[in-house]
Amino acid sequence: MKKILVTKNGTVEIDLTSEEIEERKQVAKKFEEQKLAEANAETKKASGKQKLKDLGLDDDEIKALIGA
Repeated sequence: MKKILVTKNGTVEIDLTSEEIEERKQVAKKFEEQKLAEANAETKKASGKQKLKDLGLDDDEIKALIGA
């Protein structure tokens, strides 16, 4: 992997160190974990709303309960 440095004379491509590569991998992993957590939360929210509907609540009642 390479990175681009901007200098007064233009740009220069240099190789990343092994530490920089590992750091980028960790950042990418945390980003993916966050996206998955957000998707899971949205799925659980939809599931909860459906369960409330199955119990006989209408959309206005659900909105009053959970604000969504």
